[in-house]
Amino acid sequence: MIRHVVERVSQARLLDEVIVATDDARILQVVEDFGGRAVMTDPGLASGTDRVAEAVRSLDADIVVNIQGDEPLIPARAVDEAARILLDDPSVEMGTLVTAFRSAEELFSPHTAKVVTDDSGFALYFSRSPIPFCRDASDPSVWLKRGVYRKHIGIYVYRKTFLLRFAGWKPGRLEEAEKLEQLRALAHGVRIRVAETEYDPVCVDTPEDAERVRTLLRERPSRFGDIYS
Repeated sequence: MIRHVVERVSQARLLDEVIVATDDARILQVVEDFGGRAVMTDPGLASGTDRVAEAVRSLDADIVVNIQGDEPLIPARAVDEAARILLDDPSVEMGTLVTAFRSAEELFSPHTAKVVTDDSGFALYFSRSPIPFCRDASDPSVWLKRGVYRKHIGIYVYRKTFLLRFAGWKPGRLEEAEKLEQLRALAHGVRIRVAETEYDPVCVDTPEDAERVRTLLRERPSRFGDIYS
């Protein structure tokens, strides 16, 4: 799976290099065996963002994109969309992507993060609960039809200077409660720019998820093949 992710995101037009940050020697070996680059990081780090910060600390880079290793169907264009957030606005220190919810089941699942933004496209809050609360509708399908719910996609882009500051902060109460690392940035007053994408991730967290991905690749190979066609 990690090879599939690396090969797909390597097609992104705005990335100079792809590096796998891991705390597992088995993953390191797999990546090196197929010719990729990987670095070992401290297994005690609090989040993926902390892991990325450690991995790039000594690198000569201005902008860093954090891509999850459990999304084998991620299109290169989504990576470019994330990077473009910071390239287009020098004042932004951190950005991320969101997409519309496709089902009420997903909207109410604690496994998906939700985000609300201000009128300028900056995140106000992220939560595993459906936000905002739809007070005058009890039917979940009605909530979805309001068109205000956005699913957070775990792709982050940071300026390296900010990323190293972030890694120096301890996780706060909000992050520890929701288990969402981006809340650490909001708690310190950092504005996170949010951009909309059509990409709807299929993450692999279980063997059943892995089989679902295999089925998608078998049944709809053209959809997940040439990313820029």
